[in-house]
Amino acid sequence: MNNKTVTLIGATGLIGSHLLELLQSDSEISLIKVLVRRPVAFKNPKIKTIVLDFTDYETFKSEIRDSDIVFCAVGTTTKKVKGDKKEYKKIDYDIPVNAAKFSSETGSPQFVFVSSIGANSESKNFYLKLKGKVEDAICSMNIQTVLIFRPSLLLGKRQEFRLGELIGKIFIKAVSFLLPSQMKPIRAHDVAKSMLEATKKGLKGNIIFHYKEMKQLI
Repeated sequence: MNNKTVTLIGATGLIGSHLLELLQSDSEISLIKVLVRRPVAFKNPKIKTIVLDFTDYETFKSEIRDSDIVFCAVGTTTKKVKGDKKEYKKIDYDIPVNAAKFSSETGSPQFVFVSSIGANSESKNFYLKLKGKVEDAICSMNIQTVLIFRPSLLLGKRQEFRLGELIGKIFIKAVSFLLPSQMKPIRAHDVAKSMLEATKKGLKGNIIFHYKEMKQLI
């Protein structure tokens, strides 16, 4: 199918920025609706940038409408929200869950989103529990295809510097050959590419991709 319309949430993040590049060069895609909280300048004529208050549900739903695929790679950090768990939840839970809800209500057939290795709604860890709740909520919706990507440590250059993550990358890359496949670090570009490739496979239902499955897709 050519002339696809896709919606991307989280285009300025590590995975989302790579995904946006791939979408621009994909001949099957004619329109990329990029939903952002703040103005961002994109030059490609395929891109329609929509500055959105994600609590404006009527507009949010309207912009999701007519999407063949909805990609969600949105996320924040404890530092960005200054440790406020309610603000964290507004971004990491409310945005993807509402995006999926509106995808279901408007008939978008594919919803593709980034979760995390270890996501579990019963976890005692705040982050993993929240990611698990996101997965549970989205998988309970009436969407033809839900593709869930669970990377471990992401490799790639972020806009903001994270010392702890840098140290972790150095250590984990050194011992990655000892880790189970699901725990291996993966390039953000590879996650993005696997997300796009998975949408072309005619998959149905709720499907989870870990490191091994992502690598197989690319």
